Amino acid sequence: MNPVRFTETSLRDGHQSLMATRLSTEEILPIVEKMDEAGYWALEVWGGATFDASLRFLNEDPWDRLREIRKRVKKTKLQMLLRGQNLLGYRNYADDVVEAFVRKSVENGIDIIRVFDALNDWRNLITSIKITKECGAHCQCAICYTTSEVHTLDYFTDLALKYEAMGADSICIKDMAGIIKPYDAYELVKRLKAQLKVPVELHTHSTSGTGAMAYLKAIEAGVDIVDTAISPLAEGTSQPATESLAMTLAGGPRESGMNLELLGKIATDVKVVRDKYRKNGVLNPKVMDVEPKSILYQVPGGMLSNLLSQLKTAGQEDKFEEVLREVPQVRKDLGFPPLVTPLSQMVGTQAVLNILTGQRYKMIPKEIKDYVRGAYGTPPAPISKEIQKLVIGDEAVITVRPADLLEPELPSARLAVAGLSRSEEDVLSYALFPQPALAFLQNRELPIAEATSAKEDTVPYITVTMP
Repeated sequence: MNPVRFTETSLRDGHQSLMATRLSTEEILPIVEKMDEAGYWALEVWGGATFDASLRFLNEDPWDRLREIRKRVKKTKLQMLLRGQNLLGYRNYADDVVEAFVRKSVENGIDIIRVFDALNDWRNLITSIKITKECGAHCQCAICYTTSEVHTLDYFTDLALKYEAMGADSICIKDMAGIIKPYDAYELVKRLKAQLKVPVELHTHSTSGTGAMAYLKAIEAGVDIVDTAISPLAEGTSQPATESLAMTLAGGPRESGMNLELLGKIATDVKVVRDKYRKNGVLNPKVMDVEPKSILYQVPGGMLSNLLSQLKTAGQEDKFEEVLREVPQVRKDLGFPPLVTPLSQMVGTQAVLNILTGQRYKMIPKEIKDYVRGAYGTPPAPISKEIQKLVIGDEAVITVRPADLLEPELPSARLAVAGLSRSEEDVLSYALFPQPALAFLQNRELPIAEATSAKEDTVPYITVTMP
């Protein structure tokens, strides 16, 4: 049997999940050189919230980070996470921005682009898949895993086959909340391996306590690649630990071939960095708690902290359990969207409002109205006419690909930073995150303490404004 390959996530999803994406480039670079020798399939080092956090909190150029990592990683593929038409932001961007961003990502060192859509709406992946393939990069299409009456084995299989037909070089089962149960992982991987010609990867989190068990069952079913994090930045809301799984598989029919001795040395180095963030409070020990209820509520770790923050602001922290129970009800009302950025924040905020006002949908954020209008794509299940009427009245619902309604955005972005930009990458940074990028471009020569002193220190997730 083929060996199981590992994608190392600690330098993207690991520190995003545990400590709000605060690792600096200076802390990352010494680590990647050893990781390059350890036998990984890929290192996930970019995308997700790393771009926003670099600009907003670290006064770093995310493009520079990618280029510096690429200089040091010679043997291993570099991977990034891309939210389809949302890219690394929280709204749909015009096709010209998507095309330019993907091209520059590959040009600056990315080998594998994992692309997904929060609603599993394949139309929102058309442009990113096309450009990724044109650039000669590996296009991995991710299925957002969730459970509901519509998210069946047939649903996921049909979606995977659709992505394969669109040009996917591999398929990832992306379980962003750590809710896939071991035997469900086995059945889904078994089905996909029987019908797909391309490799299958599984991504999960340890939030519920079932992550490593799910990996073992998926490996039994023939999964090709799994996502793990080096132990100091593993478990909790992060991924299962790299070394633990590699040691578990050693001597078995699908051992990974990872260099266990070198993994130990990498872990020793990462512990020093991890302990620094423990001491300064950025790494909150609560994120290491096991929460089996996450399987019931399907709430990712970042969404949990967002809900708590909203309730604390309102002085209603005692309503937390009530809000958690409301989340699945809102999700059902809205057609069972997977709870992944930006939908997780939107659904969570609506649940908070429903509980705090004492009347469901008395207050509705703009983002929820846009969602029901179809501005984010087509929900997995139809939204009832009753809910639709309640949220948007008699407004028409968008049925075309949402990005078809967007005008090109790069010309105005170039004008906006004409006196500050040094490259097309600077323009793209502004197009994605105008305010943080503008602040960075104006202050990039300043020391980090000065450049970031006036910035609000919040987790880089979409903020849904309560009406």
